[in-house]
Amino acid sequence: MELLIAVGQSLSLLLCSIFILYVATLIRAYRAWRPQPAGRSEDFQWHFLIPCRDEEAVIGLTVATLRQKFPNAHLWVIDDDSDDDTGRIVEAFAGNDELVHLVSRRKPEARTGKGDALNAAYRALEAWLPADTDPNSVVVGVFDADGHPAEGCLDVCSAAHLFGDPSVGAVQIEVRILNLDDRHLLPERGRAANFFARTLLRMQDIEFRVPIAALQLVRRRINTVGMGGNGQFTRLAALRNIDEGNGRPWRGSLLEDFELGLHVLLAGWRNEYTRDTYVAQEGLFNLRRLVTQRTRWGQGNMQCTRYMPDAWSSYHVTNAGVSELTYYLIQPWLQILGTFVYPLPLLAVGITALVDMDGLRSFLMDGGWALFAAYLVVGVGQFAIWAFLYVAANERRSGWWRALGWGMAYTLYTYKFYVTSWKAMIRLMTGKSGWSKTRRNAEVVFDGPVAKEA
Repeated sequence: MELLIAVGQSLSLLLCSIFILYVATLIRAYRAWRPQPAGRSEDFQWHFLIPCRDEEAVIGLTVATLRQKFPNAHLWVIDDDSDDDTGRIVEAFAGNDELVHLVSRRKPEARTGKGDALNAAYRALEAWLPADTDPNSVVVGVFDADGHPAEGCLDVCSAAHLFGDPSVGAVQIEVRILNLDDRHLLPERGRAANFFARTLLRMQDIEFRVPIAALQLVRRRINTVGMGGNGQFTRLAALRNIDEGNGRPWRGSLLEDFELGLHVLLAGWRNEYTRDTYVAQEGLFNLRRLVTQRTRWGQGNMQCTRYMPDAWSSYHVTNAGVSELTYYLIQPWLQILGTFVYPLPLLAVGITALVDMDGLRSFLMDGGWALFAAYLVVGVGQFAIWAFLYVAANERRSGWWRALGWGMAYTLYTYKFYVTSWKAMIRLMTGKSGWSKTRRNAEVVFDGPVAKEA
């Protein structure tokens, strides 16, 4: 039994050690980042695509804010057969503003996925543009209906190392969470429920601003930057390059943003990422909705593994890039494997305690405790460290004790991936690929499957 315990711990520590090397690489890139000079947004023509389904709770404020911040940018708002007043709200804006365009979709073509909605807006944009438009000077951004980019965002994206470089096909900006300081997210609930909701939002902000940002900064060096669903910008020339002549640059994966970025890379363009600006979005403080969202992401990740052979054979992706892409795409499968491997030491200890307590005591006294201590430190430390980096870079006023608490919470937060990876695999194996949109926090509940698996 002691051998079983040792083998289980060794396997767990091996997987943890591989991940620690990965984390150490990310931390080094994150700490090395420095701001870069901005460019001139006037050098480009900007078009924002905003897919919407039942977004009356947020779309009015979003359109008004974007028009105020970016007066020269065109907004292409896609009403994906909404049941609410989304279309009428946008139509009212469009009637008084020639830079606001409403793209209406109706069943059976509508509600077939975010990628299809974006493709509809892309085709409308192409039909609207003059025939002599220079596609290298046109940039297409994608924002969620609750997306609020920072002032000066377009100047940053126009920088010499971003769209100022003609080899850059797409740029992803940092994502932040909007409603962090709201202490009464659930006014009808008690302190405990509101504390949990605030903590869930904080975990998402940590996730986007530190580990995801660090991963993207590493990817900058090996040209594998991935696109996100909010705050992605793509040069029109790159979109034309990958649309295969059918007006569909978005291909239909549940992770359509990452899929688009991968096709841009495989077409020979360079993707970039910047922390010099950001887009703020609503966080999800409902655990069920968060799990639903992340299951969709996990399934989309699994769907994108079909592109691994293309990446392996591409002259545009380096060996380091292929390694990173492969590791990223198989992560959900590694998390499924981890649900078997990581519990082995604890399972072995439990069995030993039942059948041979004296042997277990002897094993621990002879140094076995050190293995368990290392197991605990590695298992917690590799995740908790992100909270300390988050506080050091963004939240000094919060203090280190709060960083410790957030670090413990973030460790628990990461366990959701074991749940979502299994749910994603089950959906994939059973042929479920449809998905209803995730509800906004401000939305009231009415009939219809929203924020549920389809």
